[in-house]
Amino acid sequence: MQVNSKLANAVRVALISGVALSATTSINTFAEEAVESNVERISVTGSRIIREGAIAPTPVTVISGDELLSTGVTNIGEALNQLPALGSTSSLANSGNSIGTSGLNVLDLRSMGTARTLVLVNGKRHVSSSAGTSSVDVNTIPSVWIDKVEVITGGASAIYGADAVTGVVNFILKKNVTGLDVSATKGWADDSGFNKDRFSISYGKDFAQGDGNIAFAVEYSSQEQLNAFDRDQTSTSYASLTNTTRPLDVDGNPIDSNTPSDPDKYLTPNAGHYSISNAGTMYLDGWKTFNADGSLKDVYLGQNVDGIRCSDCDFTNLNQFVILQPEFERYNVNFKTNYQLNDDHNVYFEAKYANSQSRDEGQPAFFFADPTNDISIDNAFISSELVSLMQENDVDSINIRRFMTDLGVRVEDDTRETQRYVLGFEGVVFEDWDYDLYAVYGQTDLERINSNNLVFSHYENALDSILVDGEAVCRDEAARAEGCVPVDIFGYGAPSQEAIDYINTTSKGTSVIKQTVLGGTMTNSGLFELPAGYVGFSTGVEYRKEQSEIFEPDNAEGTFFNVLGEDKGEFDVSEVFAEITLPLLADLPMVRQLDLDLAVRFADYSTIGNATTWKAGLSWEVDDELRVRTTYAEAIRAPNISELYGAASQTFFSVNDPCRTSNLNDLSDSSIREANCSALGVSSSFDSDYDDKTLEGLSGGNEELEEEESKSYTLGVVYQPSFIDGLSITTDYWNIEIENAISAVGAQDILDRCVDSTNGVNNQYCSLITRDSTTGEVTQIRQFALNIAALEAAGIDFDISYTFEAFEGDVRTNLIATHLLKRDDYSFQDEPDTYEELAGTAGYAEWQANWSISFALDNWDYSWRTRYIQAVDLYTNYTLDNNANPSSAMAYGDYYISDASVAYTFDSGIMLKFGIDNIFNRDLPYGTTGTEAASSAYDNVGRYFHTTATYQF
Repeated sequence: MQVNSKLANAVRVALISGVALSATTSINTFAEEAVESNVERISVTGSRIIREGAIAPTPVTVISGDELLSTGVTNIGEALNQLPALGSTSSLANSGNSIGTSGLNVLDLRSMGTARTLVLVNGKRHVSSSAGTSSVDVNTIPSVWIDKVEVITGGASAIYGADAVTGVVNFILKKNVTGLDVSATKGWADDSGFNKDRFSISYGKDFAQGDGNIAFAVEYSSQEQLNAFDRDQTSTSYASLTNTTRPLDVDGNPIDSNTPSDPDKYLTPNAGHYSISNAGTMYLDGWKTFNADGSLKDVYLGQNVDGIRCSDCDFTNLNQFVILQPEFERYNVNFKTNYQLNDDHNVYFEAKYANSQSRDEGQPAFFFADPTNDISIDNAFISSELVSLMQENDVDSINIRRFMTDLGVRVEDDTRETQRYVLGFEGVVFEDWDYDLYAVYGQTDLERINSNNLVFSHYENALDSILVDGEAVCRDEAARAEGCVPVDIFGYGAPSQEAIDYINTTSKGTSVIKQTVLGGTMTNSGLFELPAGYVGFSTGVEYRKEQSEIFEPDNAEGTFFNVLGEDKGEFDVSEVFAEITLPLLADLPMVRQLDLDLAVRFADYSTIGNATTWKAGLSWEVDDELRVRTTYAEAIRAPNISELYGAASQTFFSVNDPCRTSNLNDLSDSSIREANCSALGVSSSFDSDYDDKTLEGLSGGNEELEEEESKSYTLGVVYQPSFIDGLSITTDYWNIEIENAISAVGAQDILDRCVDSTNGVNNQYCSLITRDSTTGEVTQIRQFALNIAALEAAGIDFDISYTFEAFEGDVRTNLIATHLLKRDDYSFQDEPDTYEELAGTAGYAEWQANWSISFALDNWDYSWRTRYIQAVDLYTNYTLDNNANPSSAMAYGDYYISDASVAYTFDSGIMLKFGIDNIFNRDLPYGTTGTEAASSAYDNVGRYFHTTATYQF
């Protein structure tokens, strides 16, 4: 078969630019398909310009839809989060860590924040799934129609929009769907009852003699809840105990307290599952607790092991409240059609409805050293044994420390409904101009139901009970008249259902997100000819309006649930953009083709005013084998709705007060912190253990925020050696710097950075903290969005694919890897040399890689994939120097996890596949559950089997 030189050049160019990076398409196959389809122009990814013989310099990684679903994942977001360039900031495993986010799976390119990753579908905006943000739940995108996913970095803001500070993830859907495609997947875990299901059906057909196409698809997926107690590995709790064997100096202080080989504390496992705090503990001549039936017993401190821990002591195992994977159910219905009006014009329409339901559970209400849980000696349910003990100690009330588990753990049910409609016209005008006019409307509705929400006044009335005529009643007669039911909290499981119903309430909150987009583009791939080739040009306009509103329940006030503010905000932006490709040189020694790419976008925001984003890039094709590409770009990101208008909401933080004497003494150099604590009015002898409990705080937006500005550049090489047919090697260096970065700083970081500044306490962090002027204790922490100094990141991406024949079959292998060179947070505007180095710490591994290999022989297909995360430290340079008491878990080790599958396709069109994910049952890092942002990249399900049946006709 012969291919004309013009087309062959386009095919070669497209392969170099990324089409073959997924290692799923051979060069010969691609060329054959190109000829059979009479393709004359190929759209190069990462650009709006259609070109031949020239390539956009933007680095692009392309993954096919089939490849993403090759393992046992039932939602596309699970697969994408495993790519080295994407962080697992918000996955199903950790989606319940915030209120109203359970079930979400949003993308975080370069682990620099989900707000800086732009998610598109067919190059167009998609409505957000989280109120006040631009974050798209990628689980709402129909996986059965995904042709490929482009991960684009370097100058993407000028092409696609200002939100693309770190890049774009663009889902390309199949344009014309024909035939029937039915698929069903069933998966189950090896060491628990956890299982997942997925079913999809797609049907499409041409009509009007092929001028039109119509298709619909329905998808359903679900998974059961997986609790930490369901797995032996995650059911173990850990205690952090002081290292008493460390050497001390002459003053009795630990030596080298922050040396990793000499930790301050040991992290040691506790045995068993029993939680004394579910039954309650109190102090009467020593710590006492209850058996389940309410009888008294001493708290058993166990036998020491190695002098540092007990092997069988009574303890509180908080893992009983940890959900590894939420209960989740999703279905979506998709419709699309297009019709060729004539040779030059086509109309298209898309509609979808997605419904996802997720249930997460958390700790129940609890009371520790809280006078709310004081019990009087005449309580209706108190035992004579306890009364005698109280009389012996001459007390008429006791305080019981207790998790109220038998009143019900707190449950959050989130239901999201997403609808999206796209109407567009595309075609050719003036013979050479391709146009696309479109309108997009999207809306997400969230209903959040929080049940088992303890009402304080009801609980206090129910707890304060007495006996009247031998019957237990509430002491307060007014409360009694209003339906108060007394509650028995001695032991475990005694509260009646009537008391539970009286004490708890159910709260329902809702939110609505709306997005309207109007836009159009015009592109001419051969505007005019220069000596080195044709000039390509693309321009367009876009108007976008974003609206978000959160309605919180009225009955949340006075409950154990956080009191949340009602957010409401909107903004609109009008944009005009242009992109041009200028061929500079061609057909010279060492220069087969040299192109200059320029792009600019002007935007007018209703919130921040005018903003300009631009990029410049060079693509140097040395010869048939080697190409060099580079880009430089400057961009802005306007604050989103929640960052600007988020209402102050109640929250609670688990923190260590850095001004406590015991924390100061653990630092190798505490002089700066001591001076700043003193300046805040904290006594040098202050060592209250009040921070053993959670501290109250507020979180919200900040209308004084300014836009953040970014600079990025890339330099890459693409090499396809002619002497190794089917081999493609791509290497790209990238660097991103963000100034005036918008960030919601963690509560512990707010406390630490306040007192660790070399310029005293007149900084933006200290202004977020309120302390009691008498005791020195922190009474409130305000976690509002701030413009911090800067964020920086740099790294190298590798993409190596090789396709060849062996043993009469086809072998396809692919390595995608990222080497993170730098990830710095500059937290102080007036201290440009002070930064926190995150590269090499949890969530920011220096090396991450995915390697896959598949072998196809006749009707059989075998595949293997290994994912690698390099060992990481748990403490940064900043926290080691400034944060007291690091635990002995100083690092997570190297992590490898492998998946394998085998498939057979029958002549009838039926395909059966069986696979095993985490085939070697790789454990989580020591002491983790895989439910935090820094640890959710590690598998917390264990070995997992799955089987799929597919029928295509």
